[in-house]
Amino acid sequence: MSSRHLTADSPWLLALLATLVALGPLSVDMYLPAMPAMRVALATDVGSVQLTLSAYLAGFAVFHLFCGPLADRYGRKPVITAGTLLFIAACVGCSLATTIDELLTYRFLQGIGACVGPTLARTITRDLFGPRRAARALSLIAMLMALAPAVAPSLGSLLMLLFPWRSIFVFLGLYGALILIVLHRYLGESLPVRQSLHPGTIARNYAVLLRSGRFMAVVVSSSFVYAGMMVYLASSGFVYIEMLQLPVKYFGPIFLTTVAGYIAGSAVSARLSSHLDSVRVLLIGTVVVAVASVSMAVAGTLFDTRVAALAIPMMLYTAGMGLTLPHAMGLALQPYPHMAGTASALLGFIQMAVSAVAGGLIGLFLHDSPQPMLLGILLLGLTGLALALLASRLHARASDIGQAQHNDPQEH
Repeated sequence: MSSRHLTADSPWLLALLATLVALGPLSVDMYLPAMPAMRVALATDVGSVQLTLSAYLAGFAVFHLFCGPLADRYGRKPVITAGTLLFIAACVGCSLATTIDELLTYRFLQGIGACVGPTLARTITRDLFGPRRAARALSLIAMLMALAPAVAPSLGSLLMLLFPWRSIFVFLGLYGALILIVLHRYLGESLPVRQSLHPGTIARNYAVLLRSGRFMAVVVSSSFVYAGMMVYLASSGFVYIEMLQLPVKYFGPIFLTTVAGYIAGSAVSARLSSHLDSVRVLLIGTVVVAVASVSMAVAGTLFDTRVAALAIPMMLYTAGMGLTLPHAMGLALQPYPHMAGTASALLGFIQMAVSAVAGGLIGLFLHDSPQPMLLGILLLGLTGLALALLASRLHARASDIGQAQHNDPQEH
């Protein structure tokens, strides 16, 4: 490994991986305040503009299935490079789009390119930090990465005040180019063992994961939790700016409450990882998410003209998400070091597919009231908790079986 490449002992490695992960949330959060202006400029409706987020998430989800096996075969760095180049090209396309159909196409391609960052950052973390340290490292990366959604809506609002909405996609393309330069210089290859790209091998790897109740329960639970936040993001521009008449310049500061919750949850998650096992932290996080989703549904219904009735419960929701996601990722990847890229890819596919479907469905019903958004978040939060409870039981059962086999190997 070149001496200039960062190692697991360097604190700058986590910062570098966080900038890579941030490519995803920046591509979502920066253009949220521009959605109403995009609807007018492209002469379309609310549902169609919301589909630009679903199209992005669909591309993000689909390429996960190929990203992981490619990274397990050819290495993490070449796949990151190719994906980031596609992301930059798609940003150029988005900035030049003149119809909603063109924008949907380029957003889908942008999602394909952006997915390599978060997917392979998780994989590289597992490669370099190992199963025990990965959950803590992912929590710390989440804290650093939260700076992106903290500034993204404010930056998007500022660009909207100074330039047309297309400038947001120009900025994203420049960010992608900067990432490419920094990664080429400072990120080494972390692939431990090359895997086969034979379709049969890939299919068997995915089959192993899909048949694992422990893996699927954790992944789907975290996916429903994540989808609740994505429904909020997809709807917030219209709910706050058009329905509640919030000025665009205040959208960023309101969004900071959501980011503050996520940072706080991630900080607590990193601290708890030294004292509690990941299953317990996962349960605590999903309980917080469920309480927040119920609170938002009640407050948003009783005080339907108050911004705080939505913003404060969502801050609690993202705090629970900050607790949940790093430990869900750690639990999902821990048993599969030999195919961590494939496991991370399937996790990301399910996470983004659930978010794309949920966001698209809510967009169909979101017209004059935030009630569809509130109901969607409520159902997703409660389902996430139910699946986390199932995951806890499956992990406890597996631990009991493992302990019994250790105590009496001949019998088992």
